[in-house]
Amino acid sequence: MNKFEISDLDLYYGQLHALKNVELKIPERQITAFIGPSGCGKSTLLRTLNRMNDLVEGCRITGNVLLDGQDIYNGSLDTTLLRKRVGMVFQKPNPFPMSVYENVAYGPRTHGVRGKAKLDDIVEQSLRGAAIWGELKDRLKKDALGLSGGQQQRLCIARALAVEPEVVLMDEPTSALDPISTSRIEDLCVTLREKYTIIIVTHNMQQAARISDNTAFFLLGEIIEYGNTEKLFSIPRDKRTEDYITGRFG
Repeated sequence: MNKFEISDLDLYYGQLHALKNVELKIPERQITAFIGPSGCGKSTLLRTLNRMNDLVEGCRITGNVLLDGQDIYNGSLDTTLLRKRVGMVFQKPNPFPMSVYENVAYGPRTHGVRGKAKLDDIVEQSLRGAAIWGELKDRLKKDALGLSGGQQQRLCIARALAVEPEVVLMDEPTSALDPISTSRIEDLCVTLREKYTIIIVTHNMQQAARISDNTAFFLLGEIIEYGNTEKLFSIPRDKRTEDYITGRFG
């Protein structure tokens, strides 16, 4: 079952043709990795999936992006509801300057959840889902900015989970973290795959190879190759993919 189906997608920033004729099917409840050199379109495509590019002046998109068969660029779609279904975790941990509890409760409150017992439950379940409840259960009232980088990033994942998304987009979620925190987040992604569709942009090819089911290799705004991760890394079909993953360029 495909969660996203992207066809004939072109994206322009003013005169710059940033994504070219993208065709991609992203399966449900699997981890799909986007790899490729800097500036090749990975994060740009990721941001089209929850319409974050709408916020960029001069951005123009043609083609189709279907989520469960519905075109997300259809004028009648509510972007707030779309971003509830398709959550996002950024490269740099960005907790709000408030308590751990308030960070996680923020999204559900925005969507109308008010009862304390219900919010308490959501906060606990989301922190458990992000594998950080044990570390933070006695620090819920503490300022989230006082946490370590790795804890802040898992808190941001908990915050994304709190609104019960179907998809979690991750834009290089471990690039600012130490190896131990990176390993924890990789393990977490593998666990989350049981319930969520995960799409991760990564510069770390070993990371893509370790945790993803499918990998798309981008170059200059185009998808050069896409398929099963193990196959793509062991027997790439395109010479450019092989050159990239063997370190000959990029």
